[in-house]
Amino acid sequence: MFKGLGGLGDMAGMMKKAQEMQSRMGEMQENLASIKVTGEAGAGLVKATATAKGELVGLEIDPSIFVPSEKEMAEDLILAAIKDAQARAAERSQAEMGRIAEEMGLPPGMKLPF
Repeated sequence: MFKGLGGLGDMAGMMKKAQEMQSRMGEMQENLASIKVTGEAGAGLVKATATAKGELVGLEIDPSIFVPSEKEMAEDLILAAIKDAQARAAERSQAEMGRIAEEMGLPPGMKLPF
């Protein structure tokens, strides 16, 4: 189709690939919002659920940690569960981006989005 245009044919191919990548990234962002991960603390006494985008969407707390003298421990467990959920969300997000990059033939370890 672009034979007589020299390097412009390559440019058109690159633009098509870029548009495809942009479309795939948009789809992936939507998918990340629907993937849920759960972080835990205190052997499951506190559980935090987040989307793979890192948005906290749920918090489950065992009532046994609500002892007035243990307030600091309860606060620490809640924070630990939230941090665990956020870390798992980041890991899942990177795994999904790596999968998309691999499917598109990008080099392993290439970070997305650019």
